[in-house]
Amino acid sequence: MMKDIKALLEKSAIPIKDDIQKFSKYFDESLSSDVKLINTVIKYISRQKGKQLRPRLALLSARMCGEANELTYRASALIEMIHTATLIHDDVVDSADTRRGWPSVKRVWKNKIAILVGDYMFSKALTNMVHLKDFDALKVLSETAERLSQGEILQIEKAIKKDITEDIYFKMVSDKTASLFAASCEVGAITVTKDEKLRSALRSFGEKLGIAFQIKDDLFDIIGNVTQVGKPLGFDVKKNMLTLPLIHLFSSLSSFEQRKLKRMIKKYARKSDLDKIREVIISEGGIEYTEQKLNEITEQAKTELNIFPSSEYKSSLLEILDFNIQRNH
Repeated sequence: MMKDIKALLEKSAIPIKDDIQKFSKYFDESLSSDVKLINTVIKYISRQKGKQLRPRLALLSARMCGEANELTYRASALIEMIHTATLIHDDVVDSADTRRGWPSVKRVWKNKIAILVGDYMFSKALTNMVHLKDFDALKVLSETAERLSQGEILQIEKAIKKDITEDIYFKMVSDKTASLFAASCEVGAITVTKDEKLRSALRSFGEKLGIAFQIKDDLFDIIGNVTQVGKPLGFDVKKNMLTLPLIHLFSSLSSFEQRKLKRMIKKYARKSDLDKIREVIISEGGIEYTEQKLNEITEQAKTELNIFPSSEYKSSLLEILDFNIQRNH
């Protein structure tokens, strides 16, 4: 099964195989520095490359609307820079010791270096933005940077009181996670077309894919394991992230039961408490509810692509949606 899932993701990249190589070249060249420590950290990060979904989305979106070009590759590179910078900063905020199964930058070089290298990647992304020389792209990316920060701060604010509704959750996820998916698709399109309908459809597709991606991660928090997810199970329940299965559980409890549960999930909750919470979430239908939401939003994302004719690039975007549904890490 794992091989089938991996094959699905690899298949989605086949139509843009050459584009990915060009993006990688721009990405590597853009991050080079005269400072040895920066290059050492960047090299370490590059060894643990993830799925690189966001630049792939940018490349596929560009191909959906026209011919990819130098601006497309620059845009894809800066999208990945922003994403990587946010991951480095997230690990500091969340005190995470692992990332993708490896020791995090924060764990290896401590907080100060992690924050500064993350800042360095953000600054390089800004430089790349200027090179795009496109006001629409600059507007999208600057608004996305604002949304990313807002989403992260909103998450921390709500985590302190463990006070969150489903509406607030979707606002938070849209900003913190989905905004960069949406920007990836929209900016990719911007580099090749002026057609606002095409740009808008791809932006909406990316936003919904990003929300679905976070919901899938929420499911891992309850039913995943350390080997698959690459971070300790129960981390999000215990720390900053209030996940959709947990929010669904809150909605089914009385005020007294909610207060009791909030006390159990404070920062230093015992493992036995987390196990009890997980059991209650499952017994109260939290998994089924979350899977239903995941499928609903995935279907909505698919409909956003109806404006486009059939093509190998459209098939790849649909395969990425299927990959998200089936992935186990």
